[in-house]
Amino acid sequence: MIKRQKHASYPPERSLQEIRDEFQPQSKRLIVAALLDGLETDLQTPVGNYRRLDWVYLDSTSGERIYRQSVVFLLVTAVQELYPEAEVIVRFTANKGLYCDISGIAAITEEIVAAIEKKMRAIIKENRPIVKKHLPREEAVTLFKQSRQIAKANLIAAIPQATVSIYYCGAAYDYLYSALLDSTGALGEFALDRCDAGVLLRTVEKGKIPERVDQPKFHQILNESKQWAAILRCDYLPDLNRYIRQGKAGDIVRVSEALHEKKIAEIADEIKESIRERRVILIAGPSASGKTSFAQRLKVQLRVNGLDPLSISLDNYFVDRDKTPLTPDGKYNYEALNALDLPLFNRHLLDLLAGREIMLPHYDFVSGRQELDVIGPVSITPTQPVILEGIHGLNEKLTASLPRRQKFKIYVSALTQLNMDLHNRIHTTDARLLRRLVRDFKYRAAHALRTLRIWPVVRQGEEQNIFPFQEDADAVFNSALIYELAVLKKHAIPLLEDVSAAEPEYAPAQELLTFLTYFDSIDDEEIIPNNSILREFIGQSCFFDGEGELKT
Repeated sequence: MIKRQKHASYPPERSLQEIRDEFQPQSKRLIVAALLDGLETDLQTPVGNYRRLDWVYLDSTSGERIYRQSVVFLLVTAVQELYPEAEVIVRFTANKGLYCDISGIAAITEEIVAAIEKKMRAIIKENRPIVKKHLPREEAVTLFKQSRQIAKANLIAAIPQATVSIYYCGAAYDYLYSALLDSTGALGEFALDRCDAGVLLRTVEKGKIPERVDQPKFHQILNESKQWAAILRCDYLPDLNRYIRQGKAGDIVRVSEALHEKKIAEIADEIKESIRERRVILIAGPSASGKTSFAQRLKVQLRVNGLDPLSISLDNYFVDRDKTPLTPDGKYNYEALNALDLPLFNRHLLDLLAGREIMLPHYDFVSGRQELDVIGPVSITPTQPVILEGIHGLNEKLTASLPRRQKFKIYVSALTQLNMDLHNRIHTTDARLLRRLVRDFKYRAAHALRTLRIWPVVRQGEEQNIFPFQEDADAVFNSALIYELAVLKKHAIPLLEDVSAAEPEYAPAQELLTFLTYFDSIDDEEIIPNNSILREFIGQSCFFDGEGELKT
């Protein structure tokens, strides 16, 4: 939640810390940062010549992110003080937490994790200040080169500003992309567990620390993404920028696309092996994960294996509009499972698998009516698979008429392999949002403001309808491409720049714009093959027409 302050005026040199201290006692919610004229600002910054001041509270999405990054800095500080030769490497979110490797320690034991947590809580008890200092860029580069943090030094070297902000906590220091809290005393809401060869850090979400949920399949695909980055020798953003500057972007593109093709072929081989029992292929994933392009490429690989899949669009099974469930604010909820005609869909599925002909329905989005006997009769052979793509694909209630053993479920998501440096992650949700911004404008005439405005609702739907079922997948496909943000940059920047400062979405738009400045651009889009998943968003895909509709 963001609370707007309209009734006070402050001199420009007054720090946000001091102003925060006036308001914090009046609120039960922790203030973690501010928005000055819509721009996210840490509390150590002078208020300046602002026109509008908004507080950012912990119970907001931005507040949770700032709090998490502050606890990451606390973890880095504790490890550095206990084990000077060790290094925390922030990897990815999984198991309801943030997974981090710790290099320089032979084995991460329960005793070591307990010692790290004890040190973190001791620093919290000290209420140690987190101090932001401004250094000349060249001095900051030298500072991190001396501590052998080469990726961070290279990242800072590419920043266009003459000075950079470095956070200090005692003797520990770091360059962190996010704003941080101004002291450690408020950082006690976390849990630290041993996980694989590292640790799992869980911080407060929606008012509490989430329970750990082991996600072995999801964790496996994230580890695979780390392996892909190693194959490409491109672990961090400066590595990608170096390839682009050296004219080697084509190498990164070709190997990335080959890794995708190999993985899709492996999934097709697995389907082939059990085709007589598992003929229903269900594909699901969050928004902008590239499900449709993946499904088309999977069909190609299945045909290579001698199979001829039939694709069925779940959109044609929507119930008539007057029967569609409503959201709490009275809008049609097409993402609800009951927005689909489940009895008809399951009857058709059983008929198909039994070798009987069916008449596929067609849903008219203009009239809001389901029309029968429009597409024509359809049937399949005993070894012909059926591909179903939709947000509910992993939910057993969608295909309740079939036993689980007859289904092959695939979860598709864009899980970013690239990090900015050891401690600054590139968030998967940001990468997907940029994909969707570009696609919505290109094919749906939707400006960035609309996409940013509906994104929280989209994310809420994913939390309800997709993520709870991802561990039931038989295969997981990571649709992220390590080079894609360097391509999306030039498409997204003009869209984000159009978001007015008067809009609440101005802050996230500015955050994405700042984030994109770190990337060099790949302007030669000819090197991207026409079957690439990225083409679904930037255009010229062999699977879609000029309007973004799937070719028949």
